[in-house]
Amino acid sequence: MLVSGKEILDAAHQSGYAVGAFNTINLETSQAIIEAAEEEQAPVIIQTSQNAIKYAGIEEIYSIVKGLADKASVPICLHLDHGTDLDVVMQCLRTGWTSVMYDGSKYELQENIDITKRVVETAHPMGVAVEAELGKIGGVEDHIVVSDKDATMTDPNEAIEFVKATNVDYLAIAIGTAHGMYKGKPELDFDRLNTIKKSLNMPIVLHGASGISEEDIKKAVSLGVNKINIDTELRLAFQKTMHKLIQDNPDVYDPRKMLKPTTLAIKEVVKGKIKMFGSCGKA
Repeated sequence: MLVSGKEILDAAHQSGYAVGAFNTINLETSQAIIEAAEEEQAPVIIQTSQNAIKYAGIEEIYSIVKGLADKASVPICLHLDHGTDLDVVMQCLRTGWTSVMYDGSKYELQENIDITKRVVETAHPMGVAVEAELGKIGGVEDHIVVSDKDATMTDPNEAIEFVKATNVDYLAIAIGTAHGMYKGKPELDFDRLNTIKKSLNMPIVLHGASGISEEDIKKAVSLGVNKINIDTELRLAFQKTMHKLIQDNPDVYDPRKMLKPTTLAIKEVVKGKIKMFGSCGKA
């Protein structure tokens, strides 16, 4: 059931729902994501950051996700999130990822186009979909900080030029979200999202969705967002559950007894997001 991200997101684009893209770093998180998707009968995207690959090992994390996907009953995509290092992007293509993101948002438009186009020309013959980013999303991603003053909204005209020149399969746009949790209430530019979606008529990706209200998420989906990234909320569910377990059971030292509750907590977060995004029963 390990399939291309294009297969999953084209269906979401045509039918008007969003698919959750959840970050993993290990076996337990991957199990939680897939079990949640199976219980909700939803397609799902499992993401790995460059730091997650460095932490777990590229062959090891692929083997975990591939082994679980082979036994799954729902479509699963293995996606590289925020691939800023071309070497890592190419390693993922060779190893078996079914979707990669090349993030060239730090470059000027033409350089971003040139590099992204090369990634697409390599990935597409392999049956692998490509995501790209236009505009700069604030916050912290993979230890890279983008300050509020450096964050920039996606220009609709540049988005049209970028997609036409690169032939990417889905585009991450900046409309006011931020990586990590928010200190205040985010103000999302829904008019910008609506304009870009209508102009491109393709799957749109929302990064920095942890902490966005359910109302705003559902509005974004109604306006054409089809992939929504969630990472921070999974980490917080793990941290909160582990902290309580240690406080309540100071004598427990068996990792299996400690990891089971945290895995269940992550699973519940994933199930809640799947319901919110409207992908239940879409597998």
